Amino acid sequence: MTAPLIDPFARTIDYLRVSVTDRCDFRCTYCMSEHMTFLPKRDLLTLEELDRLCSTFVRMGVKKLRITGGEPLVRKGIMTFFEGMSRHIGAGLDELTLTTNGSQLDRFAQPLADAGVRRINVSLDTLDADKFRAITRWGSLDKVRRGIDAARAAGLRVKINTVALRGFNEDELFDLLAWCAEGDMDLTFIEVMPMGDMGDGTDGTLRLDQYWPLKDLRARLAERFTLTELAYRTGGPARYFEVAETGQRIGFITPLTHNFCESCNRVRVTCTGELYMCLGQEDMADLRAPLRASEADAGLEQAIRAAIARKPKGHDFDYTRETVTGQMTRHMSHTGG
Repeated sequence: MTAPLIDPFARTIDYLRVSVTDRCDFRCTYCMSEHMTFLPKRDLLTLEELDRLCSTFVRMGVKKLRITGGEPLVRKGIMTFFEGMSRHIGAGLDELTLTTNGSQLDRFAQPLADAGVRRINVSLDTLDADKFRAITRWGSLDKVRRGIDAARAAGLRVKINTVALRGFNEDELFDLLAWCAEGDMDLTFIEVMPMGDMGDGTDGTLRLDQYWPLKDLRARLAERFTLTELAYRTGGPARYFEVAETGQRIGFITPLTHNFCESCNRVRVTCTGELYMCLGQEDMADLRAPLRASEADAGLEQAIRAAIARKPKGHDFDYTRETVTGQMTRHMSHTGG
């Protein structure tokens, strides 16, 4: 069972994103409903089960492991999981990392660094405190910025992930770029995806109206800066460019304007053990059942291989001026980003 994970389109699957909780201390409008109903604790994989699951994937060829949520750092006892997974770094696993909203980093940055995490992604869509509170519904920008400072002080490389939202952060494009350059942080822009509650416009959060194609964003940047595409890759879907005038690196994740599925090397596991072979498709495999059915891993390994054998060629996300197609009813927080 040590053969690499190869999907039907000859893509090697060596990148696993694992949600450790569906809970979060924010309620970002494009990720969650304001009044979320969270899963009962019994449905979630225990930290020990998450360790066993991730260790199985590493044994089967996964080289990059990204921990997500919800907000992963609100999971009680989460550092025992990171500390346990650190044993695989350099012994099959090339990188252990996480995506976070930054709210808990002032407490966890140093322990994460001690556990072998070297690079983190922080989701941040605005530098305006009032707008931040509005889009997260109750988050504190000051707390997040303190967390980012703590991460940098602990030696963690920070990349800022910004969802491009028309009418919300268009006017902050150059401010975000300058702030990241000043802090020696990479910056990646992401197109808003049709997942979860798309809104009906009554609260000002109609998703279709928020969609800002990154080709338009990049054209605006090119009016002021010289952008040169780089061969640099981190294992994910972003395409990176160097900004000649500042020397910084910026990325673009474009699931709608530039489908990147042909090079997809990743799968996602939810906090309940559902394996999604594609973020933009509903097909999934239950890994919790074989995980709990036996202390041996043979059944789990078979379930993983059977799922990878059905990995689709790509998603069907699409926006037009009038409609949205390929929409997923599950919230982004359910799948783990």
